[in-house]
Amino acid sequence: MTHALLISILVGLAGQIVDGTLGMAYGVTCSSFLLALGTAPALVSYSVKVSEIFTTGVSGISHLFHQNVNKTLFLELCIPGVIGGVTGAYILSNFPGEKFKPWISAYLILMGAYILYRSNHKPISITPEPAKAIPLALTGGFLDAVGGGGWGPVVTSTLLAKGHQPRYVIGSVNMAEFFVTLSQALTFFFFLKLENLPLIAGLILGGVIAAPFAAKLCKILPAKIMMRLVGILLIVVSAHTLLRATGKI
Repeated sequence: MTHALLISILVGLAGQIVDGTLGMAYGVTCSSFLLALGTAPALVSYSVKVSEIFTTGVSGISHLFHQNVNKTLFLELCIPGVIGGVTGAYILSNFPGEKFKPWISAYLILMGAYILYRSNHKPISITPEPAKAIPLALTGGFLDAVGGGGWGPVVTSTLLAKGHQPRYVIGSVNMAEFFVTLSQALTFFFFLKLENLPLIAGLILGGVIAAPFAAKLCKILPAKIMMRLVGILLIVVSAHTLLRATGKI
């Protein structure tokens, strides 16, 4: 096993543990590690998106096995998420998505703070109800494709801020993410050539190994702890993204 393949497997493991447990940040986690190791940004973005087809598939099945998926919420997220993702992937070929990142990051910082507030001051609903999530899924799918990430942070954080049970939100969002990611990747395949297979293979292998364990963690962690972890993660990651997008770091 080559050194590069081993590193990418470890990166995929770390990214999927975070994403499968908290419903977001696979792309952010993997991209941060790979960029820190000196991988070219364009190569990072493409490799992470392709690997997500497989990791989100296994993650979704794992959440379904652990009964973390609310079928009504999943259906509300899946179809409009795919439409938004395909639209964003098509537009990205002609318009730079980086311009959206500061605004998305500012929104997510506010969401993170609100989720922390909700975890301490308001009860969390026990039975998940239909979330009327079609506009949210359209937006999340679009921003995920255009901004290079955002499905989990935008959709998960907004649903949690509304008071929905974290376990079912995270499971349903992860299940829908497979179809959103697949639709984006198929759209990108019309414009990009598949390359850098060792890096992609390592990310896939690490993510697939981690997915069942992450889904189990999502099932057993207390709801308030999960909400606090999500809130903290959103604030830290989004603040870092905002600072980078505005040239502060």
